[in-house]
Amino acid sequence: MIPLLSAALVVTALISAPAPYDASAWRADFAQLKTALQARYVNLAWMGSYESGIDVPSLARRTQLALDAAHSDAEAREALRAFAAGFHDGHLSELATQAPAQTEAPEPDKATLDPADPISGCAAIGHASTANVAFSLPLESLPGVRLLGDGQGSVFRVGLAEVDGRRIGLVRLQVFRVRGFPQACQRAWAQASKASTPITRAAIGEAAGQLWLKELADQLKALRSAGAQAVIVDVGNNGGGDDSGDWIPRLFGTRPIASSRLLVVDAPEGKGYLDEEIDGLTEALAAKPGARAKADLEKALAAFKARKASLGATPCDLSWVWQERRAWRDVACRRVIDAGYADGPLPGLPAHAYGDEKTEQALAWSTVVQDLYGAWPGPTYVLTDGKTFSSAEMFAATMQNNGTAKTIGVRTGGDGCGFMGDIPPLVLAHSRLRLRVPNCMRLRADGTDEVAGIAPDLPIAPTEGESDRARAARMLRTVAAELEPRP
Repeated sequence: MIPLLSAALVVTALISAPAPYDASAWRADFAQLKTALQARYVNLAWMGSYESGIDVPSLARRTQLALDAAHSDAEAREALRAFAAGFHDGHLSELATQAPAQTEAPEPDKATLDPADPISGCAAIGHASTANVAFSLPLESLPGVRLLGDGQGSVFRVGLAEVDGRRIGLVRLQVFRVRGFPQACQRAWAQASKASTPITRAAIGEAAGQLWLKELADQLKALRSAGAQAVIVDVGNNGGGDDSGDWIPRLFGTRPIASSRLLVVDAPEGKGYLDEEIDGLTEALAAKPGARAKADLEKALAAFKARKASLGATPCDLSWVWQERRAWRDVACRRVIDAGYADGPLPGLPAHAYGDEKTEQALAWSTVVQDLYGAWPGPTYVLTDGKTFSSAEMFAATMQNNGTAKTIGVRTGGDGCGFMGDIPPLVLAHSRLRLRVPNCMRLRADGTDEVAGIAPDLPIAPTEGESDRARAARMLRTVAAELEPRP
């Protein structure tokens, strides 16, 4: 007879033993993943094109062979991860696997804001440095460069470089999100306290956003006053952020800026953004604008309602991507819906086009910075690297598309648009792998997908035997060579 304790241990071992490897379940997960991408991955048709540089049929075959050769859950899981990574789209990425809920998890109360403690208060509402404020190339270490703000005690890291008789302004944008600049929040807090304005999350958040953008404009004007002949805006190692990547280009140059075309996936995951635009336009109309504004709002509203009604109306089979590659121009059905522009219903507006901010911001979001347009009218260069992603790519692309700036450095990482709204992840049935699946696309001026990355106008690629300092100096000399010597 087996002792009771030994029997209990045997039962426990049987219960805790991992389930045997189920190859068919993993193959079903792969089939589910491909079907889901066909239905809801906005960039799939682009990825199937020659221009993307991604050989999707080969990627699918490699994944199938890896699954066929797998003998464990770990090997099969790695095969699916490699498949997703093979698209080289940082927005198509794995999320942490979640354990099943055991009990209800109530949301904690929000922290109480102490008007006398701006540091803790700004941190409590999410304002914190989350990216390196140093320039992506060590410009600070070069002779002739001096900092006017270090990006820690100041909102931005800003400097001036004297190079071969030229004076070049330097501005670091490490992220396109005001919450990444805690000094903006703390200064907004101080201004509210001085004005005896109530300290609330909403009030401080709005004030910080306005101060952040105005501070950037003021720094650009200060560089102009200091004799800068050109400005380099460093967005290297910038992971992105929000729509400020499309707003901030309006601070540069003297010509109107047009935003990129925006598309959303022709699937339920695209509906939320269309609804958001419809709600915003309806709200602006409810404010009873003038006749011209009313007509333009109604026209935009009708267009978005028609787009929403067209969701799912045109069958689009993208299963060809697993078998063949096609030229982008020949892909007639891409499973996308026109969603206006990155700036909203219109590609942009002149400052105060309607004399009605509600109408202006409903039609073109960038009018939030209309009082700051053209803060820097001179030559501009955008420094990019392989870790320039998402909203930072939107900034670089918009500047390049409009001829407002030359890009310099290396090709950006290639994340493209990513997400409009909160999109639930894809969860695979067997493995419970969770994947983010992008639902929006921005098109370049030449009609290509921004997810391909932004190639530099002036390549400054690393070379053998060259230090980062030497490459930084080469980059500055390249810009200086395009400028006239100072008198």
